[in-house]
Amino acid sequence: MPRPPRLAFPPPTLISTTAALKALCERLAAEEFVTVDTEFMRERTYWPELCVVQLAGEREVSVIDAQGPDIDLAPLGRLLADERVLKVFHAARQDIEIFVLRFGDVPRPLFDTQIAAMVAGFGEQVGYDALVSALAGGSIDKAHRFSDWSARPLSASQIAYAAADVTYLRIVYTKLCARLKREGRLDWVAEEMAALGDPAMYRPDPDALWERLRPRSNNRRFLGTVRALAAWREREAQRVNIPRQRLLRDETLLEIAATAPGSPDALARARGISRGFAEGRTGASLLAAIAEAELLPDEALPPAPRAREGARPSPALVSLLKVLLAAKCEDHHVAARLVASSEDIDRLASEDAPDIAALHGWRREVFGEDALALKRGQVALGVAGRKVRLIPAD
Repeated sequence: MPRPPRLAFPPPTLISTTAALKALCERLAAEEFVTVDTEFMRERTYWPELCVVQLAGEREVSVIDAQGPDIDLAPLGRLLADERVLKVFHAARQDIEIFVLRFGDVPRPLFDTQIAAMVAGFGEQVGYDALVSALAGGSIDKAHRFSDWSARPLSASQIAYAAADVTYLRIVYTKLCARLKREGRLDWVAEEMAALGDPAMYRPDPDALWERLRPRSNNRRFLGTVRALAAWREREAQRVNIPRQRLLRDETLLEIAATAPGSPDALARARGISRGFAEGRTGASLLAAIAEAELLPDEALPPAPRAREGARPSPALVSLLKVLLAAKCEDHHVAARLVASSEDIDRLASEDAPDIAALHGWRREVFGEDALALKRGQVALGVAGRKVRLIPAD
């Protein structure tokens, strides 16, 4: 089978003024879709530092210097909000977060080729370079993947690298859409795109982040302190603009919550806490958060984790459900991770009617209905032609 042709595109244009950006966005507003990517720095900061935005239309590709002294990105914000133009990304979450922070909302409408590729059978979180090779017959030069995009001036090779992402993305998008249309799966992708459209997804609630730490305790007072410290860490990391783990590592946070130090001396005894941290402004605000948590009445504390319905899931049943999931996803050429998570499988094994994604919409058609039938003993798993198959139970 011949490889798809390479995409012929003019050299990319570097956009560094508001006037040039406004003219570009007005031209792209007439397009059916535009491909979008960003380059940013975040290794040393809490907030992503937007450096470059790449846009490609049908006949042009542009690299926008988002840090140029003579540029206002407002025209870009208007284009991203223009619902007549589809915005196409690959692995969109971090790009969308940047635009939500900058412009206040999610680009609409949008399409994520990484999710579409999982629906189309390209596997779990398929890499962009693999999609470019398979669908566009091209290759992505990785030389600038870890480039310092905040350094100026941008080099010619940086500009070419940035432009390549959005030029090939046009072919990837059109090929994926054609494939999904043939297979009747465009509606599946539409469900996933809708989930990406909630701005709250990109603005985590500091008071809910403690749950990600999964503290193993039924002590509600301890859980209240964990919640307070996780919220404090998030707000403090935002204030000083450093990554949350650099401010206070998870294991240190949990240790401090368990010991609840009440003085700088006690705080300094925790692993990873320096004397300067404990005695400074940051340490003082951390101690204040602990003190405030200790004053909470019982009714304001987080509830102890409740045991899920029924006993712990049977490991054997969990294994059977995972085999069924793999088999059904193999038959339907869809990534298993997109259909059901490990938590979904555990809940499906232990609860009679869990409210999980795997029992709704297209996922129920692919896997959920058969999983329930397997639990009820109506079907069994067998092997036919070296593949796992469902067989009616006697």
